Amino acid sequence: MSAAERVIVAVDAMGGDHAPEVVLQGVAEALAVDSELVVLLTGPHDVVTPFVASHQRIEAVVTTQVIEMGEHPANAVRSKNDSSIVVGCRLVKDGRAAAFFSAGSTGACMAAATLIMGRLSGVSRPAIATVIPASDRPCVLLDIGANADVKPENLVQFALMGRAYAQVLLERTEPSIGLLNIGEEPTKGSMLAQEAHSLMAANVPGFTGNVEGRDIPLGTVDVVVTDGFTGNVALKLLEGLSKTLLGQVKAAMTESALNTIAAAVLQPSLKRLKDRLDPDMYGGAPLLGVKGVCIIGHGSSSARAIRSGVLVSARVARAGLPAMIERSVAELQAEQGTLSPGVANV
Repeated sequence: MSAAERVIVAVDAMGGDHAPEVVLQGVAEALAVDSELVVLLTGPHDVVTPFVASHQRIEAVVTTQVIEMGEHPANAVRSKNDSSIVVGCRLVKDGRAAAFFSAGSTGACMAAATLIMGRLSGVSRPAIATVIPASDRPCVLLDIGANADVKPENLVQFALMGRAYAQVLLERTEPSIGLLNIGEEPTKGSMLAQEAHSLMAANVPGFTGNVEGRDIPLGTVDVVVTDGFTGNVALKLLEGLSKTLLGQVKAAMTESALNTIAAAVLQPSLKRLKDRLDPDMYGGAPLLGVKGVCIIGHGSSSARAIRSGVLVSARVARAGLPAMIERSVAELQAEQGTLSPGVANV
C-alpha cells in the first residue's frame, strides 16, 4: 500500500475474540507497512499505555468500559459512553481520526457509527459491504446484515455505495453492478426485486441486470446488491463452503503416503490458492453511508486480518469514500427526485 498522505485511524484494542493480543500485533504490523499511518488506540489503561510506550506514531486513548459480544448493541452504546467502540466513533465524529476500525460487536459498531457519526446527507440506510475473493476477480457484496427488510429505493442507494467502494478498494474505474435474484430476466423474483431492477436500470451507472447466487464466487460483476437478510445468508454459505472444501482437500492430500508426496509438490500452488481466497487480506467490512469511515472486522480476526483492516481503513479514508457516496446520492436525487429516504435500521 502506498502512503499518499498522513492519516489517523482509531482502533479498538478490545475488539475480537482474541483481543487485545492479536489487535496489538496487527496494529504494529500495519504501522510497519504504512509509514504515514497514525493510530489512536482505544482501550483500558493497562492494555494501551504500555503498548504505546514501545511504538511510534501511536497514541493511547484510555477508556474504562468494554462492550461485550452478547450485549444488546443500541442499549450498550447508549449506556457505555466510555467504551472503546463508542470513544473510537466519537474520535471520528470530532475530527481527531479519519476512520475507525474494530473487530468487536458488529451490532454495537453499527449502532455507534450511525448514532454518533450520523448518516450522510440523503442516505436512507447505511449498509455493510464485504469483498468476496471470487475466482477471477474479487467483487463487493452488500448488504450483508444491516438491513433485513428493505425497499427498492434502498437497494438503489446500496448500489451507488457499493460502486464507490469498488472504485476505491478494487480500483475498478467503472464497476459493473448486478442485483441478486433467482433468475436473470427482469421479471424474475419478488416484487421487491422486480421494482428494484427497474429503478436500478434507470438510475445506477454500470447496472447489468440480475445475477444469481452462482455468480458471486465467479466474480461475474464487480458489485452484487441485495437485502441484508439474503446477503448475510449468502456470505455465511460461501464462508462455510470454502472452509469445508479446503478441509476436504487437505484431508485428501494426507490420506495416503502417495497423496502426501503429491501434496508436497502442489503445496506452493495450494498456498497461493488459499491466500487468494483468504478474506483476511481485506480485513473487514465497511459500514457505508455514515459520516466517516467505519470498518468492522470479524470477531475471530487474526493479526493478519487486523493489519489488513487498519490498512484498508487508512486507504478508504485517504480516498474520501464518504464524500464520494454523498456526492453520488445527491446527484441521483437532484437528477431523478424519485427516491424518498426511509428510516435508518439501527
